Amino acid sequence: MEQARLGYWLRVVGLPVLLVLLTATVLGSHYETNDDFCLTLLLRGRTAAAPVTNLHLYFHGWAWVLARLYQLAPAVPWYGLTLYALLTLALVLLTSVLERLLAPHTTAWPRAALLTVFLVLAGLEHAQWFNYLRVPLLLSGAGLLWAAQQPAARRWVLPVSLLLFAAAWAIRPSAAVLGAALVAPAAWWLAGRRAGRVVAGFGAVALLLGLLVQLTRSPEATRYRRLDVLKSAVLDYGWQVPAPHTRADSLAVQAVAEWSFGDSTLVDEALFRRAYRPAPWAKVLPGKAFDAFVLVVRDYFPLLILNALLLALGLNLPAALRRRQWLYVLGGVGLLLGLALALKLPPRLAGPLLTLFTVAHAAGVLRQPLRLPKGRPLRPLLLAALLGLYLLKVGHRRQVLAAEEQQHRRFVQALGAHRAGPLVGMQVEEQFKSLSPFRQYVPAAGPPWLLLTGWPTLDPSQARLRQQLTGSRNQREALRRLRRRPGVRWQNVHLQLPPKRREEL
Repeated sequence: MEQARLGYWLRVVGLPVLLVLLTATVLGSHYETNDDFCLTLLLRGRTAAAPVTNLHLYFHGWAWVLARLYQLAPAVPWYGLTLYALLTLALVLLTSVLERLLAPHTTAWPRAALLTVFLVLAGLEHAQWFNYLRVPLLLSGAGLLWAAQQPAARRWVLPVSLLLFAAAWAIRPSAAVLGAALVAPAAWWLAGRRAGRVVAGFGAVALLLGLLVQLTRSPEATRYRRLDVLKSAVLDYGWQVPAPHTRADSLAVQAVAEWSFGDSTLVDEALFRRAYRPAPWAKVLPGKAFDAFVLVVRDYFPLLILNALLLALGLNLPAALRRRQWLYVLGGVGLLLGLALALKLPPRLAGPLLTLFTVAHAAGVLRQPLRLPKGRPLRPLLLAALLGLYLLKVGHRRQVLAAEEQQHRRFVQALGAHRAGPLVGMQVEEQFKSLSPFRQYVPAAGPPWLLLTGWPTLDPSQARLRQQLTGSRNQREALRRLRRRPGVRWQNVHLQLPPKRREEL
């Protein structure tokens, strides 16, 4: 009994922890986008007047905790450690769900092999190519599946799962809700009517937290949120296209295209109503659908094959359960397609969703007694071939990301070495991708960075930084004063700006 219990913990906890540790130390962990490094700069107070303890749109509560931790021990990569701990927890919960599903069909060693294959094919990318969005998606979905699968006698499970969902919701509310919604049908397959209580609890937590944030949101945060939605419609989702009618609007449209939102006299809500029009959907939608199809097939072919195997196993289920299985598969495909067309489907969204979808799909199939089809010896060979092919892709990604990290590290460290005065930078955030979550590239203390491009230029903290540096919150006036000050480093500003923008500076 003790040996069986030890084996259980080694499979459920040991395998996910080992995967994350080996990925971080052997393959390397890298940021998928510049978002995470921008967040750490704000939390550490390097691109703000002081460490930012309220990020308004995400990291509710977490921002305060992380900013304080950076003040207590600036050299520790708290952001990476915290989010990777939550990512590992999500993988542990998913492994626990699969362990219980596979137990009636396999013995211990084959089960360990299957769990290892799943973690490599579905979990490795999250640790190697990291973005904070992966965490709330995986943690909320895994928490719901885990809570639904536990015996009803364990009354402590529901409060713990609600706490996990609240932690995921606080990181990115919409992502946490999406992750839980995707796996909600599988919760009913695992728990029957009892799942209603779990799903209702998750919904209640989301509503209460949303109401709390709404009631405590400041006017500047409300403006920030509205501008963020308007900017995303143009730059992220392609809902709107430029249609400027005046020279001033053309200048503002250029600023939006460069992700430069700091000058409120140029970029405001009225601009998006005045200088943009709806995109021609007949031209936009086919391109978005094609890009999503290429992404899913190219990057997630292992998960597609695993789901095809589950469909093959489902052929032996009763007719009613087969219909349920196909409805869920079609619903998942529809969700991914809807996200791709209405929003976008980058790897940081597609990867976690397909991971959760695969586990939920397995819950619908493996929960039932199975009559395994003939040709069973071929399946280990197929899984081994699939694993080998995917590892080749992982090795290629490692080479690309390591090369980018080395190049970007030199650039960022050179920026951090400037100590004479403030740094004013434009387009420097492009060098923040592929950096490691576990390295501190910039000293904890030093002159602040005033970045003129990137989504953080929308953050309310930027006006306070301009006030601290120059005495003026207005970006145009602040830049004029900085140009007269010795010791200021101007990085890429004049190289990146067209003549009209240079005149404005």
